[in-house]
Order: sequence, then structure tokens, then C-alpha cells
Amino acid sequence: MSTEPPITALINVMAALRDPETGCPWDKEQSFETIAPYTIEEAYEVRAAIESGDPAQLKDELGDLLFQVVYHAQMAAERGWFNFDDVARNIADKMIRRHPHVFGEEAARSAAAQTAAWEAQKAQERLAKAQHGVLDGVATALPALKRAQKLTARAARVKFDWPDAEAVLDKLDEEVAELRAELPAAAPARLSDELGDMLFVLANLARKLGQDAETCLEGANEKFIRRFSRVETLLAAEGKTPASSSLDEMDRLWNVAKTEGL
Repeated sequence: MSTEPPITALINVMAALRDPETGCPWDKEQSFETIAPYTIEEAYEVRAAIESGDPAQLKDELGDLLFQVVYHAQMAAERGWFNFDDVARNIADKMIRRHPHVFGEEAARSAAAQTAAWEAQKAQERLAKAQHGVLDGVATALPALKRAQKLTARAARVKFDWPDAEAVLDKLDEEVAELRAELPAAAPARLSDELGDMLFVLANLARKLGQDAETCLEGANEKFIRRFSRVETLLAAEGKTPASSSLDEMDRLWNVAKTEGL
């Protein structure tokens, strides 16, 4: 058994996988661009493990996510940019910088005061990166609903916001009317534009209600799966399939699934 620290062992495994002569053919071919989708997928797998409440699964998925970080750091090291130690040191320094009430001499703050100080510190860091706009720094790789919510939260900091959820609902009614007006022509570009506006307003509504839009949609997805699966089961009991059933039949069984609490 190796006596080296676990993180060192993992870094060495990654280096071996990327070795130009003896490494894994698939791993050697990868780039930041090809690995990025796996990194995002692993982050979602961690979330699913948390929701499952299974510690063993969470440990496994956290390992997979850590491997992604090591993968990117290895590719960066190969280009002479930085290595894993640089990544770890950078985030440690950042956390110390953003928590002066823990690592410095500032008086203990309330949670609200700490949040304000955190945002002020991030604003200073954005300025150091020449990010001067209110919306600068909101990651482009975020899922669209989550990014919309973060963008509008940023704008709200400078009071560019609706006063309450009712005002957002009024705006949603306006966007629905605009979409209806585009339906007769059904021009794809216009429909896409109006649908985008509706989704953006819905993300705002979620924020005003203290909800996470992405989580809300994920919940709706899972509910749809549960109910439709129940419809399939009920149809099978009648010797039918969705393909051989009418919309009215499926809608009737959908309502049965709803009454069952699915």
C-alpha cells in the first residue's frame, strides 16, 4: 500500500493517465473543452448523492468531482500554466481574504453583515480583474435558468428590480400576450425570442419568491416522470400502451395519478 498522501496519489494517477508514451489513449486525447461537460455532470451527480442521503454515494461522487479538478489541473500543468497545488493555494488564500472575521482581527459579524462584506470583497476582486460592470463575472457556463437568476440578483443590488412578486406576475402576463401575438406568424426567431423573455421573467419570479428556478424545474421534471410512469402502469393494467391510447384516456389516468399524490 502506498504511503504517499491520498491527494498526491491521485495527482500521480492522473499524470500517469496523461503520460504521452504510456498513458491511456482516451485520456491523452482529452482537452479542457472535451472534459468540461463531464465536470458539470459530476457536479450534478454530487447534488443527486446529497439528495439521496447516502453517505457512501456522496463520498464516491465527491471523489469523481475531485478527479475532474485534478484532470483540469494536470492539463494546465502540461501547458505550464499552473498545477493542482496552485489551485488549492489560490482558493485557500481567497477564502482567508473573504473571511477576515475568522482569519483576521475584525469583530465577529452577523450572517447578514458577513454576506454584505463577502459581496463587497467579491466586487473588489472583480475590479482587480478589470470587471467593472454590475453583471461582470456571472459565469456563462451556468445552466440558463440559474444564470438568469444570478444576473437579475446582481441587477437588484443596484435597485434595478421589480418591487415585488406581483409586479413580476404582471410582467409575465405581458410576455404571454406578446407570445400569443407571435403565434399566427410562427416565425421561429420571434417565437424563440418571446419564449426566452417568458423564461427570464419566470427566473425573476422564482428569485422574488425566494426559490431556485433550476430546482423548481428539476422538481417539475421528476413529478412529470412519476405521473407519466403511473399512467403507463395503469394503461398496462388495461392491456394498453401510451402509443395505442388516446389523449383523453391518458389525461384521465393522469388525473388519477394526481389524486394519488404523485
